[in-house]
Amino acid sequence: MNVTQGQKLGGRRLLVAGVGFALLSGCLMGTRAWADTSQLWGRNGAVWSAQGRIPDYSFAGYHSGDAPIPTVEVKGNVRDFGAKGDGVSDDTEAFKRAIAATNDGALLIPAGRYLLSDMLTIGKSNLVLRGEGAEKTVLFFSKSLEEIKPAPTKNTGGTPTSNYSWSGGLIRVEGKQTGAEVGVVKTRAARGTQVIELEAAPTGLKSGQKIEIRQTDADNNTLLQHLYAGQTGDTREVTKTHTSFVSRVERIQGNKLWLQRTLRTDISPQWKATVRVFAPSVTEVGIEDLGFDFPRKPYRGHFTEVGYNPLTFPGAADCWARNLRIFNADSGPFISGTFISVENVVFDADRTADKAGEQGHHGFTVGTDTLFRGFDFRIKFVHDISAEDSAAGNVIADGKGVDLCFDSHKRFPHANLYTNIDIGKGNRMYSSGGGNALGRNSAAWTTFWNIRAARPQAWPPTNYAPDMITLVGVQTDKPAQTDKEGRWFEPLTAVEPTNLYDAQMEWRHRDVVRF
Repeated sequence: MNVTQGQKLGGRRLLVAGVGFALLSGCLMGTRAWADTSQLWGRNGAVWSAQGRIPDYSFAGYHSGDAPIPTVEVKGNVRDFGAKGDGVSDDTEAFKRAIAATNDGALLIPAGRYLLSDMLTIGKSNLVLRGEGAEKTVLFFSKSLEEIKPAPTKNTGGTPTSNYSWSGGLIRVEGKQTGAEVGVVKTRAARGTQVIELEAAPTGLKSGQKIEIRQTDADNNTLLQHLYAGQTGDTREVTKTHTSFVSRVERIQGNKLWLQRTLRTDISPQWKATVRVFAPSVTEVGIEDLGFDFPRKPYRGHFTEVGYNPLTFPGAADCWARNLRIFNADSGPFISGTFISVENVVFDADRTADKAGEQGHHGFTVGTDTLFRGFDFRIKFVHDISAEDSAAGNVIADGKGVDLCFDSHKRFPHANLYTNIDIGKGNRMYSSGGGNALGRNSAAWTTFWNIRAARPQAWPPTNYAPDMITLVGVQTDKPAQTDKEGRWFEPLTAVEPTNLYDAQMEWRHRDVVRF
C-alpha cells in the first residue's frame, strides 16, 4: 500500500534474481522453461519500467480498459420511423428522426440494405446504432461527403483535392471538450512519473476526476526536440507542436496531483503546460454490427478521394465501434477522439484498383489512446493504418492484412504500439506519407512487438523515426542491436508475451497503484 510503480518494480527485480538462477540452471541442462522474453520486459514484466523506452500503453481504448464495452438495451427501431431497408427507398430522413428520438439505449437497425444520401450526425451521449450483423444490416451511402458538403482544398504539394481525402465520415459522432482550466504546471515532471505540481492548489477539482494536460511548444522548438528524442529530421514546415495527455487524478494534496497513469512525455512550464478538467460533451456512443457500402466506382488513386468514408469521432471520448464490414470505401474510420475502441473490422472492396494495386486512401486513422484490434485488411490502401499530428498512446493489435503498412504520417505521432500483427507479404511495413519538412514520420517511444511477415523485415529507413523506437520480435534475418540509449532491435522468434498490450493490462490490474 502507498507505493509507486517504481518501488514495486524494485521488488520485482529482487524476485527475478531467483527466477533467473532457475532459468540459467535449465539452460545449462539443455532445456527451455518458456518462450523468449525481451530484455526490456522480462518474465511477466519483471524488468519493465515506464521511465524506459517502452511506455505504459495499457490505458488505450474505451474507459482506459477499466470497463468492458457494454451491450445496452434496445430503445428504438428505425423501421418504426419509416425506414424500409429495401435498398431502393431513401431512408435518410427516417434515420435522422430515429436518432433524434432515441436516448439512453440502442437504436436497432434490422437486417436489410438501407439507402442513405446524407450525413448522420450524433451529437449526444448514450446512443448506440446496432445492426443485426455486418453481412445482414448494410448501410449504403449513395453520395460522397464532397457531394453533400463540398470542402475542396490542396495537399501540401499544391495538388487540388478534397478535405475528405484525409478526414470526415458519413456517420459523425461529434463532441467537444467542455472542462474548465484548473491550473498551470509549476515545475517540470519527467515522462514515466506520476506526480505533477501546479502553481496553486486547484479549485473545483476532486480526486477521481480526469484531467487533460495540454502543452504547446515555445519558440525554440524544445518540445519538438523532446518528442523526437533529439532526432527531428527536417521540421521547417512544422508550425505548432502540441501534446495532450489525459489521466484520472488519484489524490490531491495542496498544489500536487498524483495521477493514475505515468506521464507519456515530460511536462514543463516552458511548454505552457496547463491542466483542465477532462469533460467531453459526447460519450458512450457505439456503432456496432453493421456493414458500410459505397458505390462501385474505380479507385483513381492518391488524392482523388471524394469522401466515401464510413465514420469519425471528433471530440468524443469513451465510445466504440465493433463488428463492422467496410466495403469500397475511400477511407475507413477517422478516430480523432480519445479513449475510443474499435474492434473486429473487415476492410474489403471489389472496385477497380489503381496502378499500385490500392483501393483506397487511409484504411484506419487513430486518435489519442485509441484501441484498434481484431482487424482484417483484405485489400491495400495507400496508407493502411495511419498515425499523425501528435497521435499518441494508441494500440494497434491482433490483426492481419494482405500487405500492411504502418503509416506514421509526420507531425510527431509518438508513443504508439503495434503488437501481434501479421502484415502479410511484408513489402511495405514502414511505407508512410506526410508533407515535406514536417519531421521524421514517427517521433519517439513507438514500439513494434511481435510483427510477422512472409519476408524478413529490418530496422526502418533513416527518415522514418529517431533511434528511440523499439522493435521486439519482428520477423527478420538481421542481427540484434540492443542499445538502451540508441537503437533497440531484438529479433526473438517466439516472443513472450505475444501481445504487449494485454500483458501490460494484466500487469496494471494485478498491481493497482494506490497512493
